[in-house]
Amino acid sequence: MSEPRVRRAEIAIEQAHVDRVYTRLDELRVQAEAMRTKGYEIGQGAQREAIFEQASMLFERDMMVYHANQTLQTLDAEYEGLVFGRLDDREGERTYVGRLGIRDAEFDNLVTDWRAPAAAAFYQATAEEPMDVVRRRVIRCSGQNVLDVDDDVLIADAVPEDMAIVGEGALMAALGRSRGEKMRDIVATIQKEQDEVIRAPWRGVTEITGGPGTGKTAVALHRAAYLLYRYRRQLGGAGVLVIGPSGVFTSYISRVLPSMGETNVELRALGEVLDGLEATRQDPAPLAAVKGSLRIRKVLLRALRDTPPEAPEEMRIVYRGEVLKLNARELEKVRRKAHTQGAPPNRQRIRAAEMLLDALAAKAEQHAKDDGRQIDRAELITDLGERIDFHRFLVVWWPVLYPAQILKWLADEKRLAAAAKGILNRQEISMLAADFADRSRGWSIADVALLDELRVLVGPPPKRKRRQVVEVEPERSGGAPTRPEHYDEYSHVVVDESQDLSPMQWRMVGRRGKYASWTVVGDPVQSSWPDPAEAASARDQAFGVKTARRRFTLRTNYRNSAEIFDLAAKVVAGHAESGELPVAVRRTGVEPEVRPVEAAGLAAATQAAVKELLGAVEGTVGVITAMDRVPEVAGWLSGQADERLKVVGSLDSKGLEYDAVVLVEPNDLITESTTGRRVLYVALTRATQQLIVLASNPDWIPAA
Repeated sequence: MSEPRVRRAEIAIEQAHVDRVYTRLDELRVQAEAMRTKGYEIGQGAQREAIFEQASMLFERDMMVYHANQTLQTLDAEYEGLVFGRLDDREGERTYVGRLGIRDAEFDNLVTDWRAPAAAAFYQATAEEPMDVVRRRVIRCSGQNVLDVDDDVLIADAVPEDMAIVGEGALMAALGRSRGEKMRDIVATIQKEQDEVIRAPWRGVTEITGGPGTGKTAVALHRAAYLLYRYRRQLGGAGVLVIGPSGVFTSYISRVLPSMGETNVELRALGEVLDGLEATRQDPAPLAAVKGSLRIRKVLLRALRDTPPEAPEEMRIVYRGEVLKLNARELEKVRRKAHTQGAPPNRQRIRAAEMLLDALAAKAEQHAKDDGRQIDRAELITDLGERIDFHRFLVVWWPVLYPAQILKWLADEKRLAAAAKGILNRQEISMLAADFADRSRGWSIADVALLDELRVLVGPPPKRKRRQVVEVEPERSGGAPTRPEHYDEYSHVVVDESQDLSPMQWRMVGRRGKYASWTVVGDPVQSSWPDPAEAASARDQAFGVKTARRRFTLRTNYRNSAEIFDLAAKVVAGHAESGELPVAVRRTGVEPEVRPVEAAGLAAATQAAVKELLGAVEGTVGVITAMDRVPEVAGWLSGQADERLKVVGSLDSKGLEYDAVVLVEPNDLITESTTGRRVLYVALTRATQQLIVLASNPDWIPAA
């Protein structure tokens, strides 16, 4: 039976059990409501009894009603996603794990409370110490509906022939069942190296590196679940933050890390790290390189210290019949002096007002000296400081600054050129200004780090009453967050696809982990960032001073067939150090197919390849193309309505996998990125079963 059919069958099995659990839950609710009703009836009866009996009956009433209400409250609170796991042991016994312990009418266990000792193996069992667990299953539900299941095999050679395995655990079971000693050695090695990472000490920084298909992400997430259970006192209160490259990734995490009845795991994509924003758009590689470099921070700092576009160029105020004026040059001198104080401008308004008053007093004193008069400087400053016209000027001349507002100012190329003088070249300035001028598509993922940097540089705006979220821009506000705005006290931070974080993104992530230990997942060979040294420096700064730093490398690729991975390895061979590429251990006998096509026939060739693969596999088919060609390629396939078909850009394909892949014009992937062959390598390793490459130019394959 194919994997999709096995998955559907297993979902149906778990749905039947979940239905039984909720049926029992309804029965318990009816019993609790009956108990509460009976308690009220006892209370009414007490009013008719003798005084000496009333106290006893009223106490009984109170206890019955209290316990009934407590039961109903618990049943209602734990209703959503009640069942989230299952354990199967060597004896064939199964234990369901969930938010609440529930027994049937015969007192047989339907669900074990996740806090009970019997459920500990769901979090603590590993391949090295399986605690007699053969299969651990995560069950993902929405309400009463089972959406998906995913299995871990912890004792591969104990999996019965009739036990269906779903997800990545299926390969582990197949390897464990193999009669060949070599395969048994491989599965033992895979499990051992992953187990060492999962159980590594929680303090300091744990780095997990490895190529495609080595299970880095799954290991990191299992590590997070293990740490939460093993070190709950140290980690549970402050919470765990998990950051991934996309919303697709966080959806996957929600399946691997069940909620456990708590709210201490927060999942965010890179475009969602800043509260109040959700960016999904990728910038072209040259533009992203400018926004991600630490050079841009100097530009932002200059920009926020520049005179706001709508600020008045002259100040005129009448004092005792005399007009006191400050021209543009004098106002700018005051502004520069105020910014030298070092505090964020949103906290400097009072100091800026004092400096303006000092400048006005100096003017008045000069006029008085010219006329042979004297003035009381302190009195003048006090009088002007209380004037409404002075405060109206101050509000416009030194306005509250918002991050988005400053980036919009930089859409003016002249203003940007002044801020970027000696930092960016003319081409970079033009490219950046044009992008900031076009807000029709919203903010990009790279913009989020700039907005977060500006948030810190300008400081928080004045607090407003009944406002729960600090604004990113004047017209924007968000809902109530689960934690304080821009929370930075997480106890543990997990970062996936870390090799792609720009230096500016590392600064943003680092602010959230000031007091945290870290689990960092990545693969240098897959990096799309052009300056690894700059990113590494920013990453180290984000980690801060940690007590320990350890690095693990996973070397076994069990996602791709060896045939597919051999092609990917050939493409990236000149860009990887010895030992950086994993070893694919699974051979299918199906070679990837490279089809030469004419550019004019690319649409028809794509349609034909997609139709072929949809018929060949029961699972998903991904069509991967250059980022700027996604709408075009999706248009070619608009007539093939199949929910299994996905069209994605090269950068968006990271972290994803498909049963079969059609890769369109590999040369486009190379030329669109500053690290093109690395991006192509990623795209070629998304397929688990079959791969078809459509190319009008053979130059993407290195010469032998």
